[in-house]
Amino acid sequence: MGSAVAVVTDSTAYLPPGLAERHGLTVVPMQISLGGPMRDEGDIGGDEAVRALRDRRPVTTSRPSPGRFAQAYESAAEAGAGAVVSVHLSAAMSGTLVAARLAAADAPVPVHVVDSGTIGMGLGLAALSAAAAAMAGADAETAARVASRRAGMSRSLLYVDTLEHLRRGGRIGAAGALLGSALMVKPLLDIAGGRIVPLEKVRTSARALARLEEIAVEQAGSRRVDLGVQHLAAAARADALAARLRDRIPHVEDVYVGEVGPVIGAHVGPGMLGVVIAPHL
Repeated sequence: MGSAVAVVTDSTAYLPPGLAERHGLTVVPMQISLGGPMRDEGDIGGDEAVRALRDRRPVTTSRPSPGRFAQAYESAAEAGAGAVVSVHLSAAMSGTLVAARLAAADAPVPVHVVDSGTIGMGLGLAALSAAAAAMAGADAETAARVASRRAGMSRSLLYVDTLEHLRRGGRIGAAGALLGSALMVKPLLDIAGGRIVPLEKVRTSARALARLEEIAVEQAGSRRVDLGVQHLAAAARADALAARLRDRIPHVEDVYVGEVGPVIGAHVGPGMLGVVIAPHL
């Protein structure tokens, strides 16, 4: 039996294949162009996006239209949902939340739009928590609060080979990019206040990845946590990091490993490695 509350998110949640479907999540795709027409994010493979970035072809990303959200909300209502919880990436990074709210205003059922304040699996795990609450019988307001709390408790850490892609995409200040590249420093990044901000600068990639691991272990502490390990064109490093974190964190529950899609990939560049530490409520 399905839930009376439907949960919608966007494709930057980057949940592993099949996970959204198993939890009844509807995923609205972001839009991306690799020098041609705009396409749904799910229609472009990671390898294709990585080639475009390495070839320095123009890569443009865009939010879904309000019409795409309207379709999702109407479909949920037609399937029997009495309300919708719509959980999305940070409003400080994208206009996606605005599009969702525009569609929510005319939806056939009440829609609770949640700004997760984050992106990637930090968003994805928050949406999964909302779906689990809904399946357990929570009303829409409660499920929305669950998503907001899970996202707020989570920490998202990123390693990138270069800040150039973030600088070009306007996702981090030019001053940060200059500091990061001054001595070939390898930057570690954080998501704070809904934005990607510099956290630490380390001299080599090996030291940066070791420091990423240390911070993740410190953040998890003795709490029960789920982990998301994400990458772009760095699958072996992601798998190895996930295995080490599972060994080192005493109360880790689920560990999800996956590659980010081209919309986020366009801004972080090949070689990105990220960790999401999501404590249980």
